[in-house]
Amino acid sequence: MQTRQLGNTGPQVAQIGLGLMGMSQDWYGPADRAEAIATIHAALDAGVTLLDTGDFYAMGHNELLLREALAGRDRDGVQVSVKFGGLRDPAGGFGGIDNRPVAVRNFAAYSLQRLGIEHIDIYRPARLDPAVPIEDTVGAIADLIKGGYVKHIGLSEVGAETLRRAHAVHPIADLQIEYSMISRGIENGILSTCRELGIGITAYGVLSRGLISGHWSAQREGEADIRGASPRFQGENLQRNLVLVEQVRAIAAAMGVTVAQVAIAWVLAQGADIVPLVGARTRVRLDEALGAGRITLSEADLAGLAAAVPPDAAAGARYSAHSMAFLDSEKGA
Repeated sequence: MQTRQLGNTGPQVAQIGLGLMGMSQDWYGPADRAEAIATIHAALDAGVTLLDTGDFYAMGHNELLLREALAGRDRDGVQVSVKFGGLRDPAGGFGGIDNRPVAVRNFAAYSLQRLGIEHIDIYRPARLDPAVPIEDTVGAIADLIKGGYVKHIGLSEVGAETLRRAHAVHPIADLQIEYSMISRGIENGILSTCRELGIGITAYGVLSRGLISGHWSAQREGEADIRGASPRFQGENLQRNLVLVEQVRAIAAAMGVTVAQVAIAWVLAQGADIVPLVGARTRVRLDEALGAGRITLSEADLAGLAAAVPPDAAAGARYSAHSMAFLDSEKGA
């Protein structure tokens, strides 16, 4: 497994990371605890080092799952990335964002306990809290770094101005943000700002929640998981987006690889400062995803993909209107 540096100040990590969200609750279909742990073990055995979770993923279940998976493993060989700030209720609903310094310290204390680790490698607010200056939130994480509880500061789904304000308080290791062949908003000023400041990118949604994996079909519309609320998975939008997938499938078939592998390889090809996070929930899907690391896209391949999937080709927003309102990254560069 090749490695990449997360920004100027972040850790060296494997070139592909593993996102764990789908391993808890039924966000992407029924979760299988045993298979999830086996998949994490398989990832570690394959050389994956960056594992991404959130304290609000199934109200702590995801962190406890990761704790179990890491038992007996070499802690120094793993970078644990944790998102915080998402408020939940007993019914499983979301209650907004809380990034106040006192909340940051509280969330970190609970995460460290659930994970059973002495420090979090990358700690990040999941979304910008409009009621709390980013300087205050970053300052609180910087205090945790001084105390030895956190190694690096990350951000998630914020715009260029917020990046600059945060980075002025403390160096930011990476920005976690959606980036795929059909989610290109980062290219409108955010990516260039990250490169100017020396901030790495951990790209999630590289398969657009399975939409461009090559495994989704029109017959699956309406399945009872979080994709049911996504505009890209609905009606005419879905039909138009699946046409794009078929165009990628033709390119992938000519290369002798899968659609998912081409999609992940495309993200890898966008720069050595970008680390794609794959959300594989099974060992079969993990093996397919990691195969992308062995693909080198030629200039001709990239040109063919650019023609097949232009930057604004996707039909529908990447989140529901309610969720889009929480994205600082969508409010202009």
